Amino acid sequence: MKHASTPLSEGSAVTVCEVGPRDGFQSEKTFIPTARKIEIVDAMFAAGVRNVQVTSFVSPRAVPQLSDATEVIAGIRRPAGSVVSALIPNLKGAERAAAAGVDAVHTVVSASATHNLKNVNRSVDQSLIEFEVVTALMHREGIAVEGGIATAFGCPFEGVVPPERVAQIARRYQELGAKRVSLGDTTGMATPASVRAAIRAIRAEAPEVEICLHFHNTRGVGLACVMTGLAEGVSYYDASIGGLGGCPFAAGATGNICTEDLVYLLQESGFETGIDLEGITDVARMTQDTLGRDLPGQILKAGPRLRKFDPQMTATARG
Repeated sequence: MKHASTPLSEGSAVTVCEVGPRDGFQSEKTFIPTARKIEIVDAMFAAGVRNVQVTSFVSPRAVPQLSDATEVIAGIRRPAGSVVSALIPNLKGAERAAAAGVDAVHTVVSASATHNLKNVNRSVDQSLIEFEVVTALMHREGIAVEGGIATAFGCPFEGVVPPERVAQIARRYQELGAKRVSLGDTTGMATPASVRAAIRAIRAEAPEVEICLHFHNTRGVGLACVMTGLAEGVSYYDASIGGLGGCPFAAGATGNICTEDLVYLLQESGFETGIDLEGITDVARMTQDTLGRDLPGQILKAGPRLRKFDPQMTATARG
């Protein structure tokens, strides 16, 4: 685990955690059949993805799309070395996740007090106090905990979020025994400068916890922020198939960075992901067909850089 800001060297392994089945699907209005969700997750595993945030154990009234969380986890085929995780908002969700047999849970508290109130109807302190009980339960069950920090790079209600505040929450997660902290760019407000500042603040305040970066592409700089993370030595990134996603409780939110676009960037930059680009692009196509609309991913549209076309299928200029 890297604690200093040392850039990752070429050939280094980078983990891509697929969050589309949770973060992407949660905002879909039309219910996606459980069997189709299972088929998509299985296809992700077949493409080489080994970390998938499959669902969320939230109230079915709040997020009807994920009301089949237990059934989806029970139905997927989990290859050796895979990590199946779920988002949990509270102790009740943690208990349901443990009963379902997840490998890891993802908690969420906002660095912004206003957003935390909108997102889970609690103060930041109240959320962290409840997570003490949650992490204790998870550790007894042998389930890893990832401490999510939403609005880590800015809040649509409060504006700038000081990196010191993010680092203080990370330190509390470290004290609770979280395996890693995930910095959520909830409404795409991250910039390379703010990403660098947050990473360095956490490494100074909570050096024992691994950092995950969760970017949205709201303003088109998601992959630029990934490059900053790589330069700071971060090797764990969330992404969503086809670029799906966006917090339903944050004004102006749009999709996450796209899984297949991220895999393309990492592979073309000399990093190892273990994910087959063609295979994960096929999963994006499957997801697009399921939802019945075009998804924002670019590789899905253009293909990889060295894709070849038949010149006979292209018109020749006249004149």
